[in-house]
Parts: sequence; C-alpha cells; structure tokens
Amino acid sequence: MRIVKPKKLQQGDLIGILSPASSPDDLERIEKGVKYLEKRGYKVLVAKHVGKNHGYLAGTDSERLNDLHNLFQNKEVKAIICVRGGYGTPRLLDKIDYKKIKNNPKIFIGYSDITALQMAFLKNAGLVTFAGPMLAVDFYDEVNTYAEDFFWKMITSEKKMGKVELPENENIFKLTKGNASGMLVGGNLALIAGLIGTNYLPSFKNSILFLEDVGEVPYRIDRMLSQLKLSGALDEIAGVILGSFSDCNEHDPMKKTLSLGEVIDDYFGHLNIPVVYNFPHGHIPAKATLPFGIEVKVNAAKEYIEFTEGAVS
Repeated sequence: MRIVKPKKLQQGDLIGILSPASSPDDLERIEKGVKYLEKRGYKVLVAKHVGKNHGYLAGTDSERLNDLHNLFQNKEVKAIICVRGGYGTPRLLDKIDYKKIKNNPKIFIGYSDITALQMAFLKNAGLVTFAGPMLAVDFYDEVNTYAEDFFWKMITSEKKMGKVELPENENIFKLTKGNASGMLVGGNLALIAGLIGTNYLPSFKNSILFLEDVGEVPYRIDRMLSQLKLSGALDEIAGVILGSFSDCNEHDPMKKTLSLGEVIDDYFGHLNIPVVYNFPHGHIPAKATLPFGIEVKVNAAKEYIEFTEGAVS
C-alpha cells in the first residue's frame, strides 16, 4: 500500500465542512464551529447539504456522498472537518469514487462513526486521515486546551510529534509488556467490528491497533472483541492502544455482568504483544489527535506512545 500524506494546513487556507453521518440537534453548533475556525485565521466552506436531516442521517446517501465528492474535488479546499459522528458513514463506502480521494489528498478529520470513512480511505486510497476534534462536538463551545493544541500542531507541521504528551494528571498503563512499531489503524470498536470481512478495512498485519468506544455495555464490547479475535485480526497485529471506553459499564445493578476490565483482560491480557490502555482519545474532551496510516511506536514497559514520523507533508 502506498501511503499518501496530505499537505499541511496553513493560515488562510480553506477548510471544508462535511456532515457524512448524523446532524447535530442544535444547528447553531455548526455556526459557532465555523466562527471558531474563522477566528483561527481560516476560510470556511460549508458543504451544500450540511444541516439536513433524513431520519437519523444528515441527509440522504446521495446528498452526503455528493458533498463528500465535491469537497475532495475542490482544489481550494485543503482540509475537511466532519460536523459530528452518529450513524450512516458505512452506507457510503460502496458508493465512493476512491480515485477522487486518491487524486485529491487532503486533511480529513473526525472520529466515532467517521472511522468507517477513515479506514476505507486508508485501504482504497492510501490516505493518512486524522481521528480528531469535530466541528459541532469539540469546536462549538469552550474548546479543550489539550485537544486544541495537539490538533493544530498535528496538522500544521510536517515535523514528527515524538512521544505523546498526556493531559495533566493522566497516565497510560501497560496491560502486557514489550514494545513494537507499526502503522496505526483502528478507531471506534463498533465500526471496526462492522467492517470486518469487507473491502473497506486495511490489513492489520504488523500494525498498531487503536480502539475506543462509548455507551456499549460489557457484553456488547465482548461480542465485538470476539468478532475481532475470530477474524484473526488479533493474531496479525504488532501492538494495541486502548483509548477511552466512555460509559461502557452496566448500569443495572440487578444484571449479572462481567466488568469492562475483565472483558478487556480476557481478550488482550494474554497476548504476546505490547498492550496499553487509558490513552487520551475517544468520546472525551481532552483528546489527542491520531493520524491513521503513519508509523507509531508502543513502549508498554515505559508506558508511552511515540509518533515516529510526521503526518502531513
């Protein structure tokens, strides 16, 4: 696979706004997010169908697809920030013209449901993408300083980030020992599990797999990790980074359950590869931006992650 890094973002560049999954309930969030970007010194182009609703989707498949293609084909647009996650990006995967993505590489940002697009772009266009802040989630109100600084540094400089600095009073922890390097892949666990067996998931061979999720009780996490294991993915990877699993505990005290920690340990605790957890990324305010497609190092013994190359050119 030939990996393509998008060009770094510069002051005055045009940022496109895309809503490929769901719309926010409060459309004012989009306006506030746009104002934030403009205050940072960027021009903004909101795609034609942003703000629409089609059930739980931000417009029909054809409307969302049209916006995606148009933003990638627009030579003036240097980066694309997704409005939010939600539901619906997998519906677009077999309709996308990946030649348009490959021939027009640009910074593409989002997380959660956006995982499906990011993995498909990596597999079919070789494009490095960024799991990072979204317009109507992270940029519409008071912006988390850690997430903000990490994000802009990541996409505006071709220099490697090196060892990841963590938020104040936060640490990552080792579940297993060792260290390994490989291409960073992954994202939201539910989306990764849903892509297994399709043509829209890159090879996991010798990769570093990142996973996070939100609002999934332990038996659902168990089911998705079982899918990963049975697919053979856990036999191919070189290391694992586990991020935030927000609100992933059983709330009903009457239900018999394994804890989230027990489920995680069952699948990862006995692997002969480095596994770390509590990395600051997922459905949390203080998130590090992750560049899928670049080389990263996991040092479980010393409990740190290192980005060993830059993510933009």
